[in-house]
Amino acid sequence: MQYSINLLFTFFLLLSACAQSSIDQALERYNNESVPYITVAEMQNFQDKIILDAREWEEYNVSHLKNAIWVGYDDFKLSEVEKKLPDKSAEIVVYCSIGVRSENIGEELLESGYSRTKNLYGGIFEWTNQGYPVYNPKGDKTKKVHAYGKLWGKYLTKAEKVYKD
Repeated sequence: MQYSINLLFTFFLLLSACAQSSIDQALERYNNESVPYITVAEMQNFQDKIILDAREWEEYNVSHLKNAIWVGYDDFKLSEVEKKLPDKSAEIVVYCSIGVRSENIGEELLESGYSRTKNLYGGIFEWTNQGYPVYNPKGDKTKKVHAYGKLWGKYLTKAEKVYKD
């Protein structure tokens, strides 16, 4: 059932993404700002904080933000996060491709008591669009970013787009 709901949600997002011309417009349409945003610029002062990647494993394995912890989306398990991060007062930033999936994961974190959770505005796409580095699984800088899908990939302008793992 959960898989069907996620599949329908993803299909809906993909169909309607073609009508969106910018990350700002897409976030305005799909997010309700239930999780406070943190901008890419504000992230530069976000040292020694916890960064969670809410994309799928194949996306994370192409590239991710430095020291990001993969938590996934379809297979997200709050219990696993609670094991890894028992301090619910810690500052956490969640990100995905542009910030839609990470808002959903951020909502779950906030509801479970992680009161200082934020959503990275524009996600990894905006991060790389502004020239900040991403890293492959070996820890090396890379220009590759998983673009999630052709319709969403239009928001990724300053990286080498990867559509498969």
